[in-house]
Amino acid sequence: MARRAGSADLPLHHGRVPAWLGQRMARLGAVITQAIVHHYGRDEFLRRLSHPFWFQSFGAVMGMDWHSSGITTSVVGALKRGLTPLSGELGLHVCGGRGRHSRNTPQELLDIGLRTGLDGTALGQASRLVAKVDSAAVQDGFDLYLHGFILANDGKWVVIQQGMNGQNRLARRYHWLSEGLKSFVESPHSAIEGQRGGNIVNLTDARAKASRVSQLDLLHALGPDGIADEIRRLKGKPATVAAPPDAPFLPHLIMPEHHDVRSGDVMIRRLHGALAAAADRGPKDFADLLLVPGVGARTVESLAMVAEVVHGAPCRFADPARFSLAHGGKDRQPFAVPLKVYDQTITVLKSAMEAARLGQDEKLEAIRRLDAQARQMERTATGPDLDTHIARERQRSASYGGRSVFGHEKDMAPPATTTARKG
Repeated sequence: MARRAGSADLPLHHGRVPAWLGQRMARLGAVITQAIVHHYGRDEFLRRLSHPFWFQSFGAVMGMDWHSSGITTSVVGALKRGLTPLSGELGLHVCGGRGRHSRNTPQELLDIGLRTGLDGTALGQASRLVAKVDSAAVQDGFDLYLHGFILANDGKWVVIQQGMNGQNRLARRYHWLSEGLKSFVESPHSAIEGQRGGNIVNLTDARAKASRVSQLDLLHALGPDGIADEIRRLKGKPATVAAPPDAPFLPHLIMPEHHDVRSGDVMIRRLHGALAAAADRGPKDFADLLLVPGVGARTVESLAMVAEVVHGAPCRFADPARFSLAHGGKDRQPFAVPLKVYDQTITVLKSAMEAARLGQDEKLEAIRRLDAQARQMERTATGPDLDTHIARERQRSASYGGRSVFGHEKDMAPPATTTARKG
């Protein structure tokens, strides 16, 4: 059976990603994907997308709001824009999206099938079944509004869907992974993310097999009209339902309501490890970069966090907020997006990938060493507390080309410090 990776609470946020950030997200998402495929293969990239903790961190390192539902839409959209020109090289295709784009998925899969020799009709059917299960078989009060289907040339795929509960201002994300999938109607999810909001009718749970069979038996015995009569007869009477056995323990990522990044949201020793590794490895492996006035050393710090997204094990993504410290956030939390740093990060990664395609892996290996050094140094490294680190970033934001949906930092007053917030 497909594995379930965990769950999370996601505040429902509205708004659009500005073009200046969306374009950069597409470029950074594409080059991170290239690096993962280069080091670990396409299958591993699909597994990463099916992991809710990694997915949230992936969006945070790209400058999206680190805790909100908007990461899902923006990451799927960025991958679609960034990977479509590389589909021939990588053998990866991103279909669907939000709203009307989600309804185009079956046709997109048919078109890809014609180009690749895959059975586009069967893939379209899989897309419809996945959407049907999460909208009908899992009755959790969330209405689907996003459907992203990421397909590899060998026919393996990941689906990422999201539903919203407008009344509670919550979102729930669902992850599907075709690897190991044997049934669409019994325990098919890789993960379900979202705020717990009471009892959920989940007919895909393995424990609901008897219920599924009984429902079919009732339909055959009574017919639709007979079932409707039974519902009317029982309406208003409490149902007696046996308590199910305990579900297996799953990691649960709770994304808080507060928008600012606070000390409880970040594993500070890992941040200190990344900062220390950047200071230690930077002069050795990124000497040319450090000659760039004003942004060189800061870019190496961002590269250390990007390197963890490429190379890190699943257990390292329990604090997605930490990855927002690479490139900030569009809403000025934890600080405005440092465009000079962001662009340098993309430039370094693209240069490394271009060299690797020519058989020269030295630059990519330098990035891998940066990640390895961060993990080693986090055991002993010390550094500023989170509020001090964020305050320092905000002080330097204008020199880094800081920008948010509110404008350029050079034209803005400094944002409030996190120390003034409580709760």
